[in-house]
Amino acid sequence: MKVRYEASDGVATITLDDPGTRNALSTELLDELIVALQSARADDAVRVVVLASGHERTFSSGANLGGFGADTPLVHKHDASERFVSLFQLIGQLGKPTIVKAGGHVLAGALGIALACDLIVAGESASFGTPEIDVGAFPFMIMAIIYRNVGRKKTNELLLLGERIGAVQAERIGIVNKVVPDDQLDAAVADWAAKLASKSPVIMRLGKDAMYRQQDMAFAEALDFLRSHLTIAQSTEDIVEGVTAFFEKREPQWKGR
Repeated sequence: MKVRYEASDGVATITLDDPGTRNALSTELLDELIVALQSARADDAVRVVVLASGHERTFSSGANLGGFGADTPLVHKHDASERFVSLFQLIGQLGKPTIVKAGGHVLAGALGIALACDLIVAGESASFGTPEIDVGAFPFMIMAIIYRNVGRKKTNELLLLGERIGAVQAERIGIVNKVVPDDQLDAAVADWAAKLASKSPVIMRLGKDAMYRQQDMAFAEALDFLRSHLTIAQSTEDIVEGVTAFFEKREPQWKGR
């Protein structure tokens, strides 16, 4: 197994665990990651997903470079890249928030996976980059994800130069949400995970769906779509409970409906 899955107290932790390849994104690892995410989506007890690495210094080194030079029919290579499409769509449609715990190098395709998630908390020694150009490749499959998260000029710089940037700079340009000392990374991620797990699951699901689906809509179309989601949210018991709890100065008791 190249991916470990654990769930406790509303938090599913999915750990990339193929240290011999520095968690290279092989077809096997990607398939197991997709299965793990599908399990988290199907489990009503799971409120938030944390994506982590079992490697001390690397979140993931990116794509398995051996696959580029392998003597494999081109159509099979094309089919293999569909896993990235499925993965990005699955993360966007998970209905539950996702946090990346970046405790090491987040490179190439792994940067796309991290940016497809909602939040990234990084240890101060982490680094980020798209070094594909240095080996005669290009980050085609993650380009759309990066441009939707990072400004155009900085994205151009990452893609064309292939240089790594540190966690502090990654936070400054919008890749990372929060940078903490390495020895505080576990606690910082656990704190955010607990906060997210405490929210209404039905409202979170509606909100996550809206966040994903409106991002590429025309403005007027997005407004109509979001208005319909607001109406649906107002029909839930949780929104009534949340407002009632606010005025009664108590913690809400979510029913998930």
